[in-house]
Amino acid sequence: QVQLVESGGGVVQPGGSLKLSCAASGSIFSSFAMGWSRQAPGKQRELVAAISSGGSTNYADSVKGRFTISRDNAKNTVYLQMNSLKPEDTAVYYCKKYYSGSYYSSGGVWGQGTQVTVSS
Repeated sequence: QVQLVESGGGVVQPGGSLKLSCAASGSIFSSFAMGWSRQAPGKQRELVAAISSGGSTNYADSVKGRFTISRDNAKNTVYLQMNSLKPEDTAVYYCKKYYSGSYYSSGGVWGQGTQVTVSS
């Protein structure tokens, strides 16, 4: 059974940076697309960034140019580097493992989430 464990969340001032990590276990990591979504209080979960098995990436307009998703298949880990953070980036961030190599596929397995708070 796939397990996803996120880490790296915390409290940061506006303009600061954080790097989230998601370690996956249980299957062939390199064959699957991975992604990060977030959910703020009172709002729906939204996709932030995704990376295919081949390394193609996709970002929400709200984070383009500030966030970078990457993967290390040797470590079964996906990362989200977040720069120039804004208060509106405050949310619980969830890692997702898709059921295929494409992030256009539906469904997947979610991690437990990690809190990111951007506040002065």
